[in-house]
Amino acid sequence: MKSGMTFGAISLMALALVACGKTDLSTLDASEAAPDRPELTGSSEKIKVVGSSTVSPFATTVAERFGATSGFPTPIVETTGTGGGFKAFCQGVGPDQPSISDASRPIKDSEAELCASNGVTEITPVEIGYDGIVIANSKEGPDFDVTKTQLYLALAQDVPNEAGEFEPNPYKSWHDVDASLPDEPIMVFGPPPTSGTRDAFVELGMEHGAETVPAMAALKASDPKAFADRAHTIRTDGAWIDFGENDTAIIQSLVKTPTAMGVLGFSYLEQNADRVKGAHLSGVPATFEMINSGQYGLSRVMLFYVKDQNLTLVPGLIDFVEAFTSESAFGPDGYLVEKGLIPLSDDDRAAQRVIVEGLKTASN
Repeated sequence: MKSGMTFGAISLMALALVACGKTDLSTLDASEAAPDRPELTGSSEKIKVVGSSTVSPFATTVAERFGATSGFPTPIVETTGTGGGFKAFCQGVGPDQPSISDASRPIKDSEAELCASNGVTEITPVEIGYDGIVIANSKEGPDFDVTKTQLYLALAQDVPNEAGEFEPNPYKSWHDVDASLPDEPIMVFGPPPTSGTRDAFVELGMEHGAETVPAMAALKASDPKAFADRAHTIRTDGAWIDFGENDTAIIQSLVKTPTAMGVLGFSYLEQNADRVKGAHLSGVPATFEMINSGQYGLSRVMLFYVKDQNLTLVPGLIDFVEAFTSESAFGPDGYLVEKGLIPLSDDDRAAQRVIVEGLKTASN
């Protein structure tokens, strides 16, 4: 398996026109449009993209512009969650198989093994930008300022008692967790286990919070695997409600339930700022500037994986990858920033374009 990046610490087919809505193409320069499309028919001739619900709105936006200007059919973008995306992506090689898997976390060893077992032996990750994981609630609800420790204590399946012994989570309200928090019931709408957003939330949020609890710190020192299992296991007594791979549904439910909280990507918060607000994390607001600066403690890189073996089998695939990583798309003044993308640094964007240039050379 090829790798074009080093992962940092932040790490049913239907068009997925979610959250950000359908892209307005009216502002495109008419001279960009391709008057004659290649004679391509059937879904097997279209680029297929699967994966992360967080990355999907960006991929959909690029796909719509690509279809309008390139002369190739508009790629099919399916929202499956990061885990579901890798499962589909790793089924095989060929134009009928997904060529790109959007991801809000790096591929797991087990997923790479699945790819290899099905002959998908050459894949390349390409970073597109950063995203923050936000804890949001209705603008009609109370203001929240939470810590990672409080998130762990509120949402873990089992937590240590005063004697250091583990018991089923007894906390019913945020005020039970800490007297500084609102006296509202713990009800959190969040992504399912297949979601990269959930993976990142438990790793960057709950796990880091668990490390500050003495009994959990001792467990990590004596049995790291048991520590990770306890830190990552979310309670199932109704305090956390899985909402599928649909952050838009979470937004809608938050509006209807002002006392509830939701876990979602920053881009969804920004696109719905008239209806929901983000909690502060240890005093730091969930804003573009704080995520971009690294001060906000729940941020991760977003990326997509290219199936290199499909580059010569799927018309327009390398062109789509180039479009996604063009300055006009993922640059600081690109159209994806308007959708909530937090851009990579100049050096990091240049590094991703070197990776893409390598793919282009290999496909010729």
